[in-house]
Amino acid sequence: MRKKILIVNDDGIASEGLRKLAEAAARFGPVWVAAPTEQCSAMSQRITVFDKITVAPYPFPAPVEAAWAVGGTPADCVKAALNYLLPERPDLVISGINNGYNTGFDIAYSGTVGAAMEALMQGIPAMAFSNGYNGSFETTDAYLPLLLEDLIQDPPPENGIWNVNFPGIPLEECQGIQRDCAIAPLQLYGDFFRREELEDGAFTLHNQAILAVAKDAPEGTDVRAVLSGYVSVGTVRCSVLTGR
Repeated sequence: MRKKILIVNDDGIASEGLRKLAEAAARFGPVWVAAPTEQCSAMSQRITVFDKITVAPYPFPAPVEAAWAVGGTPADCVKAALNYLLPERPDLVISGINNGYNTGFDIAYSGTVGAAMEALMQGIPAMAFSNGYNGSFETTDAYLPLLLEDLIQDPPPENGIWNVNFPGIPLEECQGIQRDCAIAPLQLYGDFFRREELEDGAFTLHNQAILAVAKDAPEGTDVRAVLSGYVSVGTVRCSVLTGR
């Protein structure tokens, strides 16, 4: 059965990952795209309250019904699309493909996951896809069609979304798919602040993340899976909907 699909992200409308996701999703039904005009990583489920949101049609380089650049957050994109832009309610919202893993505690900061959670709170099944930071899509290109087909046919658990992370490695190094991955109890991108002094006595702090290593994460978790060369598939539940 074909699905009406909304594609969103947090890296912005010009993201390569967004284009790849829209192209792959178009096999399963009509696709619309609503994505931020600018980079909006680590915005979680933030929305715009007091400012206006500028929306402009975008000449999207993939076979979609329509695409819009939204001058707001990833969650704003979902709200605007569902309440104003789309001609009909979608059956599914897919967020990504993010540039950088969304695993462990970093899920809480993710604009990619935040957009999927916004869709879930609006009563629409959703999933989030992410890829390694190095820009290698070889493994992603190989596994994305298969996972889309599987997960579209297999709705997420109640009050949850599918969360998929592709290891940014060559295809021959990929170990396969690891399903039912738990959320690792750690931050994959650990905080490390570099201080720079300013002339007036103030200083700036630049966060240069320290990447965890596989042995830091327990077996069966998303962080352990991607850092060990697996495609990680797991679920993230919405605490607002579950009451916890």
